[in-house]
Amino acid sequence: MFVSGRPGVDVGDVGFSLVSSRSVFAHRGVVVAGDRAGFLAGLGVLARGESAVGVVSGVVSGVAGSGPVFVFPGQGSQWVGMAVELMDSSPVFREWLVACAGALESWVDWSLVGVLRGVAGAPGLERVDVVQPVLWAVMVSLAGLWGSLGVVPSVVVGHSQGEIAAACVAGALSLVDGARVVAVRSRLVGEWLSGRGGMASVGLPVAVVEEWLGSWGGRLSVAAVNGPSSTVVSGDRGALDEFLAGCESREVWVRRVAVDYASHSVQVDGVRGELLAALEGLSPRVPDIPFFSTVTGELVDSAVLDAGYWARNLREPVKFEPAVRRLVDQGHRMFIEVSSHPVLTVGVQETIDAADSDAVTIGTLRRDDGGPRRFLASVAEAFTHGVAVDWAPVFEAPVFEAQPRRVDLPTYAFQEQRYW
Repeated sequence: MFVSGRPGVDVGDVGFSLVSSRSVFAHRGVVVAGDRAGFLAGLGVLARGESAVGVVSGVVSGVAGSGPVFVFPGQGSQWVGMAVELMDSSPVFREWLVACAGALESWVDWSLVGVLRGVAGAPGLERVDVVQPVLWAVMVSLAGLWGSLGVVPSVVVGHSQGEIAAACVAGALSLVDGARVVAVRSRLVGEWLSGRGGMASVGLPVAVVEEWLGSWGGRLSVAAVNGPSSTVVSGDRGALDEFLAGCESREVWVRRVAVDYASHSVQVDGVRGELLAALEGLSPRVPDIPFFSTVTGELVDSAVLDAGYWARNLREPVKFEPAVRRLVDQGHRMFIEVSSHPVLTVGVQETIDAADSDAVTIGTLRRDDGGPRRFLASVAEAFTHGVAVDWAPVFEAPVFEAQPRRVDLPTYAFQEQRYW
């Protein structure tokens, strides 16, 4: 099981424990640097109220006191070299990846670490049956790294295949079952759906898109609702080409998604029977952490994430925007996208803005910026917005191999005046 965000021997058990942190002021600042000169420069930037890379500041408002929402995206966050720096620098992250690799071994014929490192002979991320299991493993491992610093979600939400990672983090699926779902399902997508369809993201409200799609008589459908003005369309390749041309002629923003299959469309019906058979015998559990389903649009409070659920997850539209809207309305004020590159933060922010909320959304890593400094900068963003962070493991436990040392602050004359 997870202990402060670290995996145990039995990868069948999943859970989190939270270590409380000390109370601090509402005005907060964090400097992330690698040497004395960098810290001094960062402190100078902070004192002058300026901005710079590695310097994060903020004021706690409504976010304080509520645990964050962990957001797990589907495809799109992948990039060559992702996770390698954290593998080499963080024992906690590495332990999680090893646990995920062990869970995947029965279902894939390639090495998770080999794919991430790009070793000779390893398949590439362009294969759906490779990229989806790899992203699952990276997202679960990043959640474990957040947990090692005491950042535990109050609720999790996933987008499409991101729900598989969310289910593992919530404790609704074991790592073994999560690996089975993501590996088997992505293999069937590659074997039966690839080459037959496509997907596109369009900058229009879902109601407008649905009205347009009537012209294609079921050959196209709404695949996902990502934000108030962000909708994904899925279906037949020829029909999708016509839809893209129509959007461009109307000067509507549209972008083809880099896939050659049509998830969340009628084409999925052809693989439903085989998917149900392949996932028979899953052992879903009651979530330890609340799991908000983007299939049903409700919180999952029982052991319902069986084979039938994962078939629905692949076939039905992703109700992501309604899920985020509900969570904002319920008072959640911090959304952390747990991924190697933020792909959902724009949609989350649009939803927050539409609700006139003071909620905040942040990412974890970024493309070509996936090392410990980037991760700690994201933790700092969460901390300065009020999320409880236990910084002690950075100094005392093997979260990162290059452990900093503590330095006592100099004494000064108390003038009874606050800096902020």
